[in-house]
Amino acid sequence: MAGSNLGLGIDIGGSGIKGALVDLDAGVLASDRMRIETPRPATPAAVGDVVGHLVERFDWTGEVGLTLPAVITDGIARTAANIDPSWIGADVRSVLGRKVPGPVEVLNDADAAGLAEVRYGAARDATGVVLVLTFGTGIGSALFVGGRLVPNTELGHIEVGGADGEDVAAASVKERDQLSWEQWAGRVQQYLERLERFLWPDLIVVGGGVSKRADKWLPLVRHRTPVVAAQLQNAAGIVGAALAAAEDRGY
Repeated sequence: MAGSNLGLGIDIGGSGIKGALVDLDAGVLASDRMRIETPRPATPAAVGDVVGHLVERFDWTGEVGLTLPAVITDGIARTAANIDPSWIGADVRSVLGRKVPGPVEVLNDADAAGLAEVRYGAARDATGVVLVLTFGTGIGSALFVGGRLVPNTELGHIEVGGADGEDVAAASVKERDQLSWEQWAGRVQQYLERLERFLWPDLIVVGGGVSKRADKWLPLVRHRTPVVAAQLQNAAGIVGAALAAAEDRGY
């Protein structure tokens, strides 16, 4: 099933692989979201089988947009976060393209979420420098200048107090260290202050699972830059992947 205003996005994560049809006019899911546990080990061949199964279940023959928790350049995975190290150096378009009937576009998962928020969500009318951050197991980042994506920024690894930013302020750290919302908000503030010092963004959008509970912690964070909660939440990666495929914006 393929239509001029529909796309298929698949978001490959460390714990689950999620896919859905996307209404590209409205930036919303046009089908139920389907989720399959990420195989262990999450090798290219094993993940490819899951992707092929999802595409078949949606009866989709058009271009497929895929996210991967990795730095992607020219379709090649340069890193591997929460997936098997055998992805590093793999031609993702080729590996996964063998499992589906249509072409494949692939991009970093945080970049996909950022594309969705800039086109359809919290940053839709924003101008200048926009930073989209996803707080989860780590911290993903997507940087936009004048509406154009600067891919693979990996700003979760900026140093904060001598440590990786995501080791200080990721959502997983809140759970690991049993931090209160106030304590964790202080960590997030330290992280944002470092980013503000170097980037001077005009808007910061914060996403990931904790964006659903932004009222619990975002008012506790002091910041110079306007900071808003993401709107697409768990659908952002899928929507951004489908958008990237429709516009041939893989990396």
